[in-house]
Amino acid sequence: MKPYKRIVFVAKSGTCREPMAAEILRDIDVKKEMEVLARGLVVLFPEPLNQKAEAVMISNGLPTEGYMSAPLTAADITEHTLILTMEENQRQKVLEMFDFVNTEDVQVLTDFTGDELEIVNPYGGSLQMYGLCYETLVATIRKLVNILNEGE
Repeated sequence: MKPYKRIVFVAKSGTCREPMAAEILRDIDVKKEMEVLARGLVVLFPEPLNQKAEAVMISNGLPTEGYMSAPLTAADITEHTLILTMEENQRQKVLEMFDFVNTEDVQVLTDFTGDELEIVNPYGGSLQMYGLCYETLVATIRKLVNILNEGE
């Protein structure tokens, strides 16, 4: 596996699954130093965290203060960047938007970790659905950390 120095979690708005995934990864020990970002594909203006995602993150001891969504830009992508989307259609969109990126460096998070199902978007659902999304992300990010640490 390539020596990644930056991981970018990407989905639609940058206000829910992406920041949850980024903070979960920051909270788990990765053997090497790496930058972790959360980005959205459709960010017309910066927005704060989704309120239910924020509540779940706070209840799990993750920092949320000052977070604002940001769009994925070419400046976010280097040859040592791994872009992890939440869904296959988002992976395709990234590859269309940034034709210079290596297809190996853009993966659906759950495909990368060997899971069968994508991380379901809880948007519009109950707080319990957001909590379930968080728990699924924790399990998936733990697998991601194991994969990243194997290369060390």
